[in-house]
Amino acid sequence: MFSFWNIISGRTFYTIVLSLTVFTGLGGLVGNGLMLWLLGFRVKRNPFSMYVLHLAGADFLFLACQTVFSILSFTQGSQQLYLVVTFLWFFTGLGLLVALSLEQCLTALFPKWSCRRLKHMSACTCTLVWVLSLPLVLVPSQACGLLTRGSSWLTCFRYHMVSVICMFLLFSVLCVSSFILLVRVQCCSQTGQKPPFYCYVLQLVPLFFFFGLPFLTYWTLKNTLGSLMGFFSFFSSIAELLACVNSCTKPIIFFCNANHRRDLQRAWARGGKSRFAEAVEMTA
Repeated sequence: MFSFWNIISGRTFYTIVLSLTVFTGLGGLVGNGLMLWLLGFRVKRNPFSMYVLHLAGADFLFLACQTVFSILSFTQGSQQLYLVVTFLWFFTGLGLLVALSLEQCLTALFPKWSCRRLKHMSACTCTLVWVLSLPLVLVPSQACGLLTRGSSWLTCFRYHMVSVICMFLLFSVLCVSSFILLVRVQCCSQTGQKPPFYCYVLQLVPLFFFFGLPFLTYWTLKNTLGSLMGFFSFFSSIAELLACVNSCTKPIIFFCNANHRRDLQRAWARGGKSRFAEAVEMTA
């Protein structure tokens, strides 16, 4: 009879988790692809839906890379490059979620600020997140030898600590802004009006805490405690699976927050463009 440790360290556990990751990733690709199609071509965009559109794009890239790399890992073996590429899109999604939560918080605290904001502020912010994610992930990866061989431990530690501090600040801003948003709207709002996508944002934060944070933690410990993380290699597989669950659940939350789900379903059945777009625009 096999012990629990033999199961989690054996091929059986690895195959099961890898299969679940692939199936979860394929389902998430369908959901995020549908969101990209709706928000990109069928619905008139607003400042907040722009963030959701880019967030769906980052999740789509993450799930696509994770699904392909999971299959390659099973057939050819795992590579360090796989983790770098998948984490790049994962981190981009985190940055976009922070930007969306922060702007929701500012809108709730300062209602007049939303009227005076720049016209293309959301698009510029999303572009900035995409651009800054590249050096914050790729530079530490290069310094720690994940992209090329040969690296100094001290150099790796310095660059990796800068990246970790930035990630910690982003996660802190996400938690604080979502908490302020919750308190402001639920306890201090007298008008009863809620910012657009308010429920969507507040549901994504605990989702990331339970399913996305393990993958972020694994990346944080990977470069500094590489030998220890190699001993607990099963943790990486579980963290990747949970990260896929985090990305594939967002479209479900998005459509479950629709105020008129019956109209959405009828429009989908008819294939009508106008009523379908109108129903989706009510999602908040």
